[in-house]
Amino acid sequence: MNETQFLDDISKIYTYLDDQKNEINGYITALEDKAYDKLELIESFAQHLQLENIDDNLRLALITRLVNLRDDSLVQVLKKMGKNEKEVIELQEKAYGFVRDFWHDKHQALVFDFIKGNNLLTPFYQAVFEGVYEVGLCMSSWQSAWTGHIINGINKALLEQFDGDEAKVYAYLEENELFDLGHNGQTADRSYSALVEQNDGSHKSEAYIKAFKEQTTAVVNALETFADRLIELEDEIYGQKWDYVLYIQSLIKAFSEDEPNKLVEQWANVDRAWMKIKTPIQIGHPLEYYEDHFRKAVALEWDIRLSNPKFEKNAQRVEKMKNMFTTMFHSLDFNNPNYKEHKSVFDFSMKSLDKVQLYIGRPALFFGAEFNGLFSAQVVPNDEIVSLEEGKKIFAFSDEILQTSRAKPFLKLSQEIFGQEFLSKDRTFLFQEEKKWHQVYDITTIGHEYGHILWCDDETESVMNKTGNFKNIEEFKATTGGLVSFFIGNSESELSEQVLIDTVKRAVGLMGWMEVDEVQPYYCEGIIHLTGLFESRVLSWENEQLNIDLSPERYEALKKWYINTYQALALHYLNKKDASEFLNQYAKKEGKYFMPVNPTIYNFVTHYFERYKAIGQELDTQDKKSNYIKDI
Repeated sequence: MNETQFLDDISKIYTYLDDQKNEINGYITALEDKAYDKLELIESFAQHLQLENIDDNLRLALITRLVNLRDDSLVQVLKKMGKNEKEVIELQEKAYGFVRDFWHDKHQALVFDFIKGNNLLTPFYQAVFEGVYEVGLCMSSWQSAWTGHIINGINKALLEQFDGDEAKVYAYLEENELFDLGHNGQTADRSYSALVEQNDGSHKSEAYIKAFKEQTTAVVNALETFADRLIELEDEIYGQKWDYVLYIQSLIKAFSEDEPNKLVEQWANVDRAWMKIKTPIQIGHPLEYYEDHFRKAVALEWDIRLSNPKFEKNAQRVEKMKNMFTTMFHSLDFNNPNYKEHKSVFDFSMKSLDKVQLYIGRPALFFGAEFNGLFSAQVVPNDEIVSLEEGKKIFAFSDEILQTSRAKPFLKLSQEIFGQEFLSKDRTFLFQEEKKWHQVYDITTIGHEYGHILWCDDETESVMNKTGNFKNIEEFKATTGGLVSFFIGNSESELSEQVLIDTVKRAVGLMGWMEVDEVQPYYCEGIIHLTGLFESRVLSWENEQLNIDLSPERYEALKKWYINTYQALALHYLNKKDASEFLNQYAKKEGKYFMPVNPTIYNFVTHYFERYKAIGQELDTQDKKSNYIKDI
């Protein structure tokens, strides 16, 4: 087999995944059409959860959990049913099991029936798919114990111990040296360990191999089998056999490490090995750490990301980001007394940008934490020392997101909040302007991932996160980096209105995530975006009515707000000030959740969230997809 034939096989797998996604999205269409005879699986899902009185709100929440892998809608429906916090957590766990088993069956069919059954790819890459599948089963089995111990166990107990005061939890962890140490003995910005309570009520940090001995050992055994299988084969297409083998062996070593303060360095070696693999078949390992608010324990991610062979690589976005970054830095810093330190951060970021590998594709296999939500794009690794040496990989799932966006049901809440005129513009663009849709995705989503790289060096996160809010401003920094590069670039101005619509829709929609802890950074990001949208008067809120002004005047005002705010934020990063200082200009904790500082935005967010809880799962009957899909 040559590379052309190999890429043709990847195209066949890519088409299979596309068809599979369309088939699964059919559950949404069946609900829209009230074709309940096609929703037997969803009825089984409800029975699995022992839920009665099934209505369309519950059906939609269950479909969203199964198809889009998000459980925020399900949580709201369960609360409306009168379930208490303990019952909701138990039902979330039961739902995870149902979703996991459903997708495991899909993944098994892909690997064994479609790829191996049709003898696609080469024996080496068939073994890659098989190995990832077998390790993935172990990851998924571990996930429930991980969530139970860290998220619903230790973290809730710590909050209770300190009367809900997160600052006191952080102080306790720091005073008792309960954070993992990273490079050069510095406190790390993430951990690969778990806290375990001692008999006297104190805590100690244990590596996963000790805290979750049975589950981690199963993963290590599966990885050893995987590595042994690859050693017997050859990568005749890309010659990267030993890069894969060394990567898997580095994973075995990292998972087997039992000394907490050696974990970050071991996982840095995993990332180093991983960065060497540059084929269209990319394995994803534990990288992100949103779920654990306190110690940033990495989530149990495990997947294959498959690149789209038809994607034409271009360096346009990264060049625009570099131009914006350079322009912004020089406007800020020439006369600054800390110029030398700031220039060091600038150079660090620029070197990382220069080494970025971009992969456009879709998830093929996914396990563990990823049954609780897949990313639309990702920039990794998070280890900045590795990134300085090796660069980063950006993954963007634009085909998947477009397919998902078109399949999503029209909701009554959107109709009530945004109004038909705004929605018609957005939906016409979504269904009829595919090429331009991908351009907007490039600006907003891929631009976001490049935006993460800017204004940071190896210690930025740990220094700025003393009060635990770094991630709660970092997502805004990332998105705004992409937007500002678009605003000052001027070469894509025909997309201005749609970028503005996308920004409005995203900022408002994120308010529905108020009570979902693991996506708190995005909810906080949304509050900061809303501040700009209201201050520029793109949005206004009167008599419980959201008014949207997309005129050129309002657009220019918003553009100015973003550029000024981004300049202030860049300086905040360069000076490595605590993240809470920036966040608290826009949002402050009120009880368990952040709320906007601006009273008008506060009123709007409160109203939106109440309506989200009341009608967030109700279908819109005023508008139909057939109004937008051509030739239907």
